[in-house]
Amino acid sequence: MIGSQELELAVSCHKTIFDILEVKPGETLLITIDSKADFRIAEGMARAGECAGAKTMIAYHSTPPGYGKVGDPYLPDSLYGAILRADAWVELNNQWLLYNSAWEEAMREGTKTRYLFLGGLDVDMINRCIGAIDLKALREFMTAVVDMTHAAKQMHITTPAGTDVSFTNVGRPVTNECHASTPGPHFLLGQIGWAPLEESINGEIVFDGSFSGGGPADLGILKTPIKLVVEKGRIVDIVGGEEAKFLADWLKSLNDDNMYNMAHVCYGFNPGARLSGLCTEDERVWGSTEWGFGYQGPFFQGNAGEAVTHCDGICLNSSVWLDGHQILDEGKVVDPKLAELAKPLGK
Repeated sequence: MIGSQELELAVSCHKTIFDILEVKPGETLLITIDSKADFRIAEGMARAGECAGAKTMIAYHSTPPGYGKVGDPYLPDSLYGAILRADAWVELNNQWLLYNSAWEEAMREGTKTRYLFLGGLDVDMINRCIGAIDLKALREFMTAVVDMTHAAKQMHITTPAGTDVSFTNVGRPVTNECHASTPGPHFLLGQIGWAPLEESINGEIVFDGSFSGGGPADLGILKTPIKLVVEKGRIVDIVGGEEAKFLADWLKSLNDDNMYNMAHVCYGFNPGARLSGLCTEDERVWGSTEWGFGYQGPFFQGNAGEAVTHCDGICLNSSVWLDGHQILDEGKVVDPKLAELAKPLGK
């Protein structure tokens, strides 16, 4: 039976396999998906992979109870072998394999796997956030933002909800999520991320969009804001209503002191993204900033290190200053060069 948006989904999958991952004939393409994710997307990716001449496999398995290493004991050993042998890997899992043991081994320096994280997206999301996007215009805009951010030393971010945080950049990589053609980890279009100097992160970070921590800590769209008080890159207090109290208790239950380490900050710049409660999409809402804490991916080249899992929260309508120069004002691009590049994207 034909479902809704089937033709649009074909475009999204074709763009993903041909234009973003650049899958070549003869390569091994792995598509992983758990039982909570939308299997129609896996089928579409597999069809596009076959059209690219790839040796394609879908790995479908039960849904683990959380992200990363929390899910390790629940996954089949055969899945690990498939991950380690893939040339290109599309992750569609609702509960991410990202940061688990097999992912770590596949992403080690010198390995061949090109990994693209699209965790939990449904058909409408993937069509809005990939299929409908002008890839050339997005790449030009994001590359300009990356260059400006990488050159900045001191940064300051505020939001109407109360975020007021400052930190120092020290020349670490700034990811540009608009392609996945090189070995290593890549993520859905429209996010720019990096790890500031951890001990320089000070202030208050207020999540007023959504929050995701895997399993029971997938809070989705927040009813009330969660405020993190951060000193020298560490969460020292969590303030707010019931959701903030839940988060504080849940973090304590993990019994991992590294979960209180700030891991990265990101901009959201996908013109198709909407606040949905799924952090894969929410992290890319235009003009938002996102903070992750806990496990710090090795590609950030930071000092926070590993943890049992990873959490992400969204700060909407962000204002951003790079060395005192404002580029965003409550989510709107105000730097003249960037504003001109944003016009073809409808922003």
